[in-house]
Order: sequence, then structure tokens, then C-alpha cells
Amino acid sequence: MKILMKPIEMIAWFTTDKKPIPLRYRIMDENNTFKVIKVDRILFAEEEKLAGNRMILYRCESKINNLNRVYELKYEVDSCKWFLYKF
Repeated sequence: MKILMKPIEMIAWFTTDKKPIPLRYRIMDENNTFKVIKVDRILFAEEEKLAGNRMILYRCESKINNLNRVYELKYEVDSCKWFLYKF
């Protein structure tokens, strides 16, 4: 997997303990068109601190172009921003 740390637009579901669950996200591809990716499965989620910022790391799996792909998403808790971390 390659580290990207590219900002994305996310639709997420928040539980009662304020932990977000990613459902689908939108990203701009190399042709400057938006592509919507549905998160099919969350393999694991863990909280980490990166330079003092609380972040939640998700390893996910989705079907992209008829292939199952594993990738990582990051959620920055303080700023409420989502990133495609590794792909």
C-alpha cells in the first residue's frame, strides 16, 4: 500500500459513544471527476496520536472496479476531517 493522506468527503454513522463508522466516501480521481466508494467491510479500527492529534485509523475493504481492495482511512477527531491514508 502507498501512503496518500488525501482529504476525502465521507458519509459516516456515529454511535452513542461518538465513534464514527464510515459508510461511503467521495474522492476526486486523476481525471478530475468524483468517484463514490462504498465501504463494504471494516477489518479493524484503532485510535492513535499523530503529532499530538487524536486520530482513528480504519483498515477497510471495498469492491473497486470489480476487485476487492484493502485500504486505510484516517479520521482526525479534533477537526472532524477524513483522509484516504493508504491505498
